[in-house]
Amino acid sequence: MHFTRNSQLAVLGIAFAFIAGVCSAQASSERLQQILQPYADAQLFMGSVLVAQHGNVMFSKSYGWADIEWNIPNSSTTRFQIASVTKQFTAASILLLEDRGKLKTDDLVKKYLPDAPASWNKITIYNLLTMTSGISGDGAKYEPGTPDKLIFADKPLDFQPGEKWDYSNLGYDVLGYLLEKVSGQSYADFLQENIFKPLGMNDSGVDSNVSIVPHRASGYWPGADGIENAERTNITAAFAAGALYSTTEDMLRWEEGLFGGKVLMPASLRKMTTPFKHTIFQHDYACGLYVYRASGRLVIDYDGNGIGFNAQLAYYPEEKLAVIVLANLNGIVTGKINTALAAAVHGETVAFPSPPREIALPKEVLARYVGTYEFSDGRIVFTLQGSHLMAHFGAIFPLFAESETKFFSKGWDIQYEFSKNDKGEFVFVTEHFNGKDEKATKK
Repeated sequence: MHFTRNSQLAVLGIAFAFIAGVCSAQASSERLQQILQPYADAQLFMGSVLVAQHGNVMFSKSYGWADIEWNIPNSSTTRFQIASVTKQFTAASILLLEDRGKLKTDDLVKKYLPDAPASWNKITIYNLLTMTSGISGDGAKYEPGTPDKLIFADKPLDFQPGEKWDYSNLGYDVLGYLLEKVSGQSYADFLQENIFKPLGMNDSGVDSNVSIVPHRASGYWPGADGIENAERTNITAAFAAGALYSTTEDMLRWEEGLFGGKVLMPASLRKMTTPFKHTIFQHDYACGLYVYRASGRLVIDYDGNGIGFNAQLAYYPEEKLAVIVLANLNGIVTGKINTALAAAVHGETVAFPSPPREIALPKEVLARYVGTYEFSDGRIVFTLQGSHLMAHFGAIFPLFAESETKFFSKGWDIQYEFSKNDKGEFVFVTEHFNGKDEKATKK
């Protein structure tokens, strides 16, 4: 496992049972609907989906509720938080400033932020764009307010700039703050004037807990006894790393505008979509985007994962295919569905999603699994709450039975299977996570 028991889970994927089938080269809307419907029926997906090719919408459909308490359904104009998908807008904005001669991406960050600590002396704007700056997670803190502030901490770098890649929300907050200093506008105003308005993205903006945002979806979480309201977070603090909201229709306008050359000059678009390379390190991360080949096709994509929301955008530039999935029910079906929809359009053999089937077990069966189990990197505690096992390690989440010994999470791509020792006692659990298995013993 690549996480520790005491850390919050990274956002993962929900398990799929694969049923092979071949779609026609031009997938019908009915075929695309077949990919989505099982997860909508199982209440594992709520949101909106749009598939378009060469500017023509092939499929656009919404599932579930924008607001369950008021029975307001999701629609193509529902506004969803897009979380880290925000980063590509930040990257494009920085490159747009470069196009206008306001900065250069190989400039040192301290040229614009002279109060940054000495450890930042060699960090360039490009390092921030490609997440190769080495800034530690506590190296600075963005504080929204009047005025906005970036408070620096004199911390050593985790590595020298350009030496490695490490996912960094903080780096993109620094970019947003730098953008404000260079442009003389707020992050929200800059995007509105230079990206949203020119592209006709009238349903997109910087989210706020206090502003009235028409058609904004509420965020939800799969709880033990059904869908629950997700906890509200201070979305303003996500800033340039994750504070935007949008709709599927607006995200199509963005994909077509960005890759159609309406936002950046050709050289800047190439820079934004060229993965960072280093002699001792390689990664498929460019500037706010992942760029790679899958099944021989070039893919430019990104995912966003927030409390109550998930988003997945994929663009296939060689086929001019855009696949957009926005969700307001946490879980990582968004990425799996996105991949399956694209495969169907490409006429590939498609792995159709089949959600695990939940069964009810008596409490006396569940009780035999309660306890603390020791893994190589920490421990996990299983407790009994009502009619469900609960898993505890930093995050706390319910598990659902698919057999008497096998359990799955609806919010994370993680499964547990309990087994006996040679005395017939249930003292082992095997964790199935991210394609790997690890066995633990009850204390």
